[in-house]
Amino acid sequence: MKKPLDVLRIAVAQLNPTVGDIAANLAKAREARADAARHGADLVLFTELFLCGYPPEDLVLKPAFLKACERAAEQFAKETADGGPGFILGTPLKRKSGTHNAVIIADGGKIIGERFKIDLPNYGEFDEKRVFQPGPDMPGPVNFRGVRLGIPICEDIWGELGVCETLAESGAEMLLVPNGSPYYRGKVDVRHQVAIRQVIETGLPLLFANQLGGQDELVFDGASFAIATDKSLAFQMSQFEETVVVTTWKRQEKGWVCVDGPMSKIPEKEEADYRACVLGLRDYVNKNGFKNVVLGLSGGIDSAICAALAVDALGEERLRAIMMPYTYTSKDSLKDAEDCARALGCRYDIVPIFEPVDGFSKALEPLFEGTKQGITEENLQSRTRGTILMAVSNKFGSMVVTTGNKSEMSVGYATLYGDMNGGFNPIKDLYKMQVYAMSAWRNTTVPPGALGPSGMVIPQSIIDKAPSAELRPDQTDQDSLPPYPVLDDILESLVENEMSVDEIVARGHDIETVHRIEHLLYIAEYKRRQAAPGVKITRKNFGRDRRYPITNRFRDRS
Repeated sequence: MKKPLDVLRIAVAQLNPTVGDIAANLAKAREARADAARHGADLVLFTELFLCGYPPEDLVLKPAFLKACERAAEQFAKETADGGPGFILGTPLKRKSGTHNAVIIADGGKIIGERFKIDLPNYGEFDEKRVFQPGPDMPGPVNFRGVRLGIPICEDIWGELGVCETLAESGAEMLLVPNGSPYYRGKVDVRHQVAIRQVIETGLPLLFANQLGGQDELVFDGASFAIATDKSLAFQMSQFEETVVVTTWKRQEKGWVCVDGPMSKIPEKEEADYRACVLGLRDYVNKNGFKNVVLGLSGGIDSAICAALAVDALGEERLRAIMMPYTYTSKDSLKDAEDCARALGCRYDIVPIFEPVDGFSKALEPLFEGTKQGITEENLQSRTRGTILMAVSNKFGSMVVTTGNKSEMSVGYATLYGDMNGGFNPIKDLYKMQVYAMSAWRNTTVPPGALGPSGMVIPQSIIDKAPSAELRPDQTDQDSLPPYPVLDDILESLVENEMSVDEIVARGHDIETVHRIEHLLYIAEYKRRQAAPGVKITRKNFGRDRRYPITNRFRDRS
């Protein structure tokens, strides 16, 4: 029998798979293993369900999908006969006990172990209990070249089922954790605390490998790390960057210690949110095969930040911005839109909407005779703009980027089949004041990996002026809504924190205003159900995290 290793070089593959593209994911895994071999790695740790992409949702109910995954996994395992590094690879597995969120452990040309996820999450963005069965038994460690590895899978370290304690009690020497942990603001600190808790309870070092990339609304931010037995950060990989890093672990009297690994700085606040939006937009566009995108550039803050995100994600040549002026479009807005497009370097077109709006109005005159003009006529402008953007999309194959922020989406301050038209919304989960903060930040900083220019890409005049839909003379958003700092605080209290009206009033808000915003939030549910997907930034985005009924008569009047 070979002597157990005293030095273990573990490559952490923080990669960006595509859900359902098994062949491409396998090719990416092969490339990562070859890279790890060149750097002397013994073992490559991939992330949760890497082979099929995460989350696969109902794809795992399809037998052909499961068979394709297993064939690819078996094929990859045979390749370890070359004497190079072994690997831990996430993949779904169909067994007598059910369909499992699993990993295979391969070395020496064969699969030497399988482990199944025990704790299946069923909250927020997760609904794994719907498509997977938990492992039938608590897992034991896997013997890899004489080292006993505990391999809990993602939620197994977050929940309370005692998976890590069981592994420690059955002889595991370290915990290697494949994860699919999506981003929200401050998530890295949350992960560190979860890992530290398990280190304290087991006395074992823990390596947390996390997926990277955008998948529909979710962004996986990487930021893989390890926690030593003294609860210190043993290494920290970069956030929002695809990479393979080889870490060196040595067996010492008190157990395994990481002696070589990166210590990357994690971005904070606006930078982290901005980079999440860029990654989410880029992957949604590229993974769905769109060559370019188009958006309506109004001269307002929301369309300006979306234009900046699109250029940073895709490059100036892949964005087409269209200004669609009408009677109430101000000269300032025309100038601001043009200045923004010029600063970003993207294509800029002007398509006036006087004639189509007037055409709709004339066509409706017989039906609207005797009524006063109001929101209906305002919405005709928005819907005309939406029709033009969709026509450009159909003609040239461009995806429409829609630009409504979370404040507007919350209270229905958006026009269905108008400014809500589009395939993806990068700021859907950002409140209005966060949009302002992120815009100011981008004007001073070019984030890593961004394809856009440096300098002020969002004219200061856009940031400074009062926000307006410009659908009637001298209109501002505050004609219909409370000031955005007030509105955002009420909405965050209602949506993110599920606070009662009394609790929100105790924060200093007027009770009638709170009741009104709560009512608007509920009655706009039908609009949000028809809205484009967008990047998750907060703990509770509209969609996966917050599933309220459309038909809903409840109001908090306690």
